Amino acid sequence: MRRRNSDFRRPVRRRFSNVFWLTVCGLAILLLIILLSRETRDSSSRLVYTKRPYRHDRTGDGLNITEEMLRPESMARQLNDQISLAKAIVVIAKESNNLQFAWELSAQIRNSQMLLSNAASRRSPLTNRESENAIRDMALLLYQAQQFHYDSATMFMRLKAKIQSLEEQMNSFSEKSSKYGQIAAEEVPKSLYCLGVRLTAEWFRSSNLQRKLKEEKQVAAKLVDTGLYHFCVFSDNILATSVVVNSTAMNSKNPDMVVFHLVTDEVNYAAMKAWFTMNSFRGVTVDVQKFEDFSWLNASYVPVLKQLQDSDTQNYYFSGNHDNSRTPIKFRNPKYLSMLNHLRFYIPEVFPALKKVVFLDDDVVVQKDLSALFSIDMNGNVNGAVETCMETFHRYHKYLNYSHPLIRQHFDPDACGWAFGMNVFDLVEWRKRNVTGIYHYWQEKNVDRTLWKLGTLPPGLLTFYGLTEALNPSWHVLGLGYTNVDPKLIEKGAVLHYNGNSKPWLKIGIEKYKPLWEKYVDYGHPLLQLCNFH
Repeated sequence: MRRRNSDFRRPVRRRFSNVFWLTVCGLAILLLIILLSRETRDSSSRLVYTKRPYRHDRTGDGLNITEEMLRPESMARQLNDQISLAKAIVVIAKESNNLQFAWELSAQIRNSQMLLSNAASRRSPLTNRESENAIRDMALLLYQAQQFHYDSATMFMRLKAKIQSLEEQMNSFSEKSSKYGQIAAEEVPKSLYCLGVRLTAEWFRSSNLQRKLKEEKQVAAKLVDTGLYHFCVFSDNILATSVVVNSTAMNSKNPDMVVFHLVTDEVNYAAMKAWFTMNSFRGVTVDVQKFEDFSWLNASYVPVLKQLQDSDTQNYYFSGNHDNSRTPIKFRNPKYLSMLNHLRFYIPEVFPALKKVVFLDDDVVVQKDLSALFSIDMNGNVNGAVETCMETFHRYHKYLNYSHPLIRQHFDPDACGWAFGMNVFDLVEWRKRNVTGIYHYWQEKNVDRTLWKLGTLPPGLLTFYGLTEALNPSWHVLGLGYTNVDPKLIEKGAVLHYNGNSKPWLKIGIEKYKPLWEKYVDYGHPLLQLCNFH
């Protein structure tokens, strides 16, 4: 068989060889890449591995601050002790106004602190050589401080003197605050003064008001009807009295059965009559009197009026020079000598035809019907009042001088106090027990002001001792004129009392309690707008 030409043979072997070698080359390259990547990871891991022991070795070879401070020859401890002492002396130097020395000592403290900081940063103890100068310089300054007597004993004496000085300043500021607060509480706002003047002018100018008052023939009969609900208020504040009457009328179930007996003074008599004649309070009967018309109210019968004729008493209460002003101003307030305050002890004489009355102060707001007060069983007592002995400072020893034998022998110092401002008085029992005579006895015994200082509550506590019936606290909620009161008590309270200096008609009144009072003021009334009430 004849062989073919070489040009026509199949190139099988040659194609196989090319593919094989290409495959081998690709595998070789892939293997090389894998080996290179592994080497890179191994080198990085070795790098990390070598770094960790390096950091660990440095930490292990660092400075142990605690051990260093405990060594007896430690320079760091000496510097730290000096710094602590120097800081205390800097305070004394500043108190002594030695500012230059305080500055030098402070600079040396910063220098020593810098040395300690550098030692901690480099993790090696302070050497004698580098700390010698700092310790010596600080020692010299501390020695100089001893020459200035800047030691602990001196510091104690200086601080004691400083405390005493601050206490004296505090007492002075407290007394001034009490004085100015009392003045602010006693001032008559311009708007109230304006209202009084305009009402007085209106009363004398308008014959219609006087005729309207005379035409109310039924008033006289109601004033002595013991089957009605009789309330009395003694005040010279027209707007405050109006709020008492209006709030009582608005919350009364039977306002036509309510009778208000108002007693004021000569100055405000015409204005008070004008206001309560021109305004209607849901059919409530209102009668206005002035205490100057009571013929029995004279110095021969009333101890307070007799005492006011004494020059020593006048000097004490009205000038405050009797005891070099040691007595707080609130005890020298002349308003407590006003008959409008002491008239509460003469209620049977003021209303001889009545058997039971409810006494209200002019700084209260009524928000419940009070008719149930007239059916309370008094258990033979004269005065129905809410007790205030929840706290120890509202017991008898708070108001009376128990160093006096008369007080000590007759009254329990821990007896519960009670509040004037909403009181139920049984006038039948009052007359039977001659309560006004008891009041006269104690008032005359206190002519030298040794039983109590001033006010109507202390003589009231003595007068009605053993004659007071405790009422449910919800009848009379106190404190709206000087402190925070639990909102739940306010909500349940029948009578809210703004006792204290912060009366709701004054600028110093407590803002959050003013709306409870102001909602019974008709600010749209022409006279109130003319007098700028808002």
